Amino acid sequence: MRYEAVVGHLDERGLRLFAASEAQAAGHGGIAAVSRVTGIARSTIGRGLKDLDKAAAEWPYGRIRRSGGGRKAAAVKQPGLRKALLRLITSAIRGDPQAALLWVSRSQRHLAAGLAEQGYHVSPNLVGRLLKDLGFSLQANAKTREGRQHPDRDAQFQHINDVIERFRRCRQPAISVDTKKKELVGDFKNGGRELRRKGQPEKVRVHDFIIPGKGRAVPYGVYDIAANEGWVSVGIDHDTATFAVESIRRWWRRMGRKRYPKAKRLLITADCGGSNGARVRLWKVELQKLANQTGLIISIAHHPPGTSKWNRIEHRMFAFISQNWRGKPLLSHNVIVQLIAATKTISGLSISCAIDAALYPKGGKVSDAQLDALDIRYDAFHPDWNYSILPSPTRANPK
Repeated sequence: MRYEAVVGHLDERGLRLFAASEAQAAGHGGIAAVSRVTGIARSTIGRGLKDLDKAAAEWPYGRIRRSGGGRKAAAVKQPGLRKALLRLITSAIRGDPQAALLWVSRSQRHLAAGLAEQGYHVSPNLVGRLLKDLGFSLQANAKTREGRQHPDRDAQFQHINDVIERFRRCRQPAISVDTKKKELVGDFKNGGRELRRKGQPEKVRVHDFIIPGKGRAVPYGVYDIAANEGWVSVGIDHDTATFAVESIRRWWRRMGRKRYPKAKRLLITADCGGSNGARVRLWKVELQKLANQTGLIISIAHHPPGTSKWNRIEHRMFAFISQNWRGKPLLSHNVIVQLIAATKTISGLSISCAIDAALYPKGGKVSDAQLDALDIRYDAFHPDWNYSILPSPTRANPK
């Protein structure tokens, strides 16, 4: 009865000491009697009696067995196992053409098979424990290499920040613009996971081929830096400079001029490439039309090449749109508009969205004469990245 009362509360050493104490109290024949009642081996009870004779200080604190007790570790029984595993891993990482695992995933199963070929007896689970001891873990690729950086990269970032701050102090609009990744419209897989009943995932197509009649969605975004508001035009055709400027025009008509009724200037921060690239002639021509229509002096500041991820619209608006529609198939253009417009953040981000059903054919050419006719002023610092377009006096129309 005493054994049954404590058996669920003691560890291996505790049970051994309990059984030894009972055997000692019983006197002659106590070891056999306790072994018969509890099922504990006589040899175990004997070790317990020896433990009782030792001073408490001689037993390492927190241990169940004495040092060296228990089954020997595989790495001890198989000398060289750790080194063999380390060689197998590092040779594949360094790209050794003779490495057995260079062209396959370095999974625990493959590593166990590779060690077995060298005569070692290991399981995938054991390989996992050894890898942890050696300091290895599963890691994804890390995007850190940006290629060769422009020498004026940091200076341009500082210039953009200074210009934005100047516009904010003067209560003039400053926006960040870009095209979000083009999306296939239809029941296609969308990255991420969404809560659903267990065993009932959303069923989507296996192959990502354009569905006739649905095509792609081209979301072009405008982010108001000071107001933390956004506008997205969801295009159905090509991402051209005409489409980009039309998206900015829609933002101004529907949101911008209401928030900035006394605006005289507009700052646009954009990437250095794409439809709003620094070298795109059509971009400048379309901005001249916008300046003429609005009467605004439009200043443009491009981010240096290869730094598009630092564009404010990327991490202040597009990132939250992607989070909001993760795991949801983009079944139609209307669904895309609803998902974008429903995007909110704790900091107060709100986004308006609409479909732009116009066609924007590619291949538009801008002649040298059209470029020369622009009323453009280039900044002293990096004029290829920083310039302003003034409304033509005879064409300016505040409406």
